Amino acid sequence: MPLSKLPNFDPRRVPVAGIDSHLPAVAPQALLPQALRARFASPPTWEPEVWAERRFADRPPALASVLVPLVMREHPTLLLTERATHLSTHSGQVAFPGGKRDATDRDEAHTALREAQEEIGLDPAHVEVLGAMPTYTTGTRFIVTPVVALVNPSHRLVLNAHEVADAFEVPLEFLMNPAHHHRHQLEVEGLRREWFSMPYMDGATERFIWGATAGMLRNFYRFLSA
Repeated sequence: MPLSKLPNFDPRRVPVAGIDSHLPAVAPQALLPQALRARFASPPTWEPEVWAERRFADRPPALASVLVPLVMREHPTLLLTERATHLSTHSGQVAFPGGKRDATDRDEAHTALREAQEEIGLDPAHVEVLGAMPTYTTGTRFIVTPVVALVNPSHRLVLNAHEVADAFEVPLEFLMNPAHHHRHQLEVEGLRREWFSMPYMDGATERFIWGATAGMLRNFYRFLSA
């Protein structure tokens, strides 16, 4: 069973098992557009830390893509969404824009760009795709390809209220600092579940980034720090 479907489950209340403040943060200059372009043009030898979550769905796997939209402000940010509460999977959670691949999609980047335009009105003309990260398989059997892209700060969003409750930005420097990466553990039905969270205070609002989104961000940290 997905953790989010457990009665009264709240990831914020699960104790923190560890914080990785011993790991180095990615240097701010490595988060600038030219450095990111160079990293994808000539990637390092590295391995994702998280490939897959424990399976808890009996259905065929499905291909999906998400956009990892890095807004090129003076201090780069990551654009994230809060999913609508009525959705059947990952409802109410912080997520990248994205979704299931359609038969008419040309490739993973096409899926990510199409879904981002459908969900938040992000015009592909404002997006520069840098490349894709290794797949991340969710417990709900989605094989997700994260597509990393630079976004022009002049973009304008139009949220699809059926899918997205909110959109917001988090400083990329905050997310690429492991001192903000919390590890959680919980035993459910005799099985231990483990996940990351990266809680961020957006003014008076806590943006609780956890689960698959945090796992893919952890992999992105490993890619940039390798």
